[in-house]
Amino acid sequence: MEGAAEEIRERGVTGTTLDDIRARTATSKSQIFHYFPGGKEELLLAVAAREAERVLEDQEPHLSDLGTWSAWQGWRDAVVQRYERQGINCPLGMLITELGRATPAAKALTSQLIGQWQAALSSGIRRLQDSGEIGGDLDADRTAAALVAAVQGGVTILMSTGAISHLEAALDTTLALLRTTAATMR
Repeated sequence: MEGAAEEIRERGVTGTTLDDIRARTATSKSQIFHYFPGGKEELLLAVAAREAERVLEDQEPHLSDLGTWSAWQGWRDAVVQRYERQGINCPLGMLITELGRATPAAKALTSQLIGQWQAALSSGIRRLQDSGEIGGDLDADRTAAALVAAVQGGVTILMSTGAISHLEAALDTTLALLRTTAATMR
């Protein structure tokens, strides 16, 4: 799967063939079809699922512990560092944008990732509300959805331009707005 992810980073989803993956990974067609009987689409979905896990893993331990402002800052920094390392070659982004529109399985995988991510952020917002850091009238789910959208928008621009500044601005602005709700309470 790592070899397939590397091919996708270099060639994109549509430019990657099973023969390319076989050559990179020194596997036979029978090996690929043994593990992925559905062929290329099934392999690409497996790669996307693993990349989705990595997106969330790379945000830990911060994502699971968003009860303080320093944890939120740590989360922000982890997200930026992940995409700085990755650069414009995002296999998950490519899979979601190229494959995600075409298959129900890819849409379900994307929905699952976004749902897990949003739930973790929403939980963090509720922790801030429970501790009195921010007001309880803030819609945690909607705010978490905005945070996920901010990250994905910044990543899309990064993939298109190579500039990480939009991702940083999106995160900094949404976190500043979240902090503003704390300031207005005092």
